[in-house]
Amino acid sequence: MRELEDKIRQDGQVLDGNVLKVDNFLNHQIDPQLMYAIGAEFKRLFADQPITKILTVESSGIAPAVMAGLMLKVPVVFARKHKSLTLKNDLYTATVYSYTKKVSNEISISQKFLSADDRVLIIDDFLANGQAVEGLIDIIDAAHAQLEGVGIVIEKTFQKGRQLLDARGIRTESLARIKAFEDGQVVFVAASDD
Repeated sequence: MRELEDKIRQDGQVLDGNVLKVDNFLNHQIDPQLMYAIGAEFKRLFADQPITKILTVESSGIAPAVMAGLMLKVPVVFARKHKSLTLKNDLYTATVYSYTKKVSNEISISQKFLSADDRVLIIDDFLANGQAVEGLIDIIDAAHAQLEGVGIVIEKTFQKGRQLLDARGIRTESLARIKAFEDGQVVFVAASDD
């Protein structure tokens, strides 16, 4: 998605440890027009799937997931990283390791929001090592729901996340695919590289 790649080039910041900081438009401050375009692109990519729910992890996946939900006209459910007084019983849970935060979190979704009747699209901000997506797949499996696909805003193709999903035969669509970070710059996968 050219608009997203341009935004990453313009406002993204490459940090040590193969980390891409995109906090000024995706995961701290949100660019609503860009999120709207992202939602429209996910609709275009997954319009042929019988999706009934979108699933993501708080908090960075929420904005693109909500826009995709708006476009596809389906509810969005986000897995919470912290339990609260209102979310403590009848939960689907999974443990997810965060590469950027170097911590494991138990994510949870109330069982009332996901059932065997649901056909689920996962939307997330990043795909690197695939831990968040794997955790969401565990929750979908526990609910006996059906996974229809995975939509990723930014994929780091040099990490193992895509290989894990491909090995399981899961349709994965990424809007910006990063090949490498070179001299502080982002190198995208060219269409001819696919």
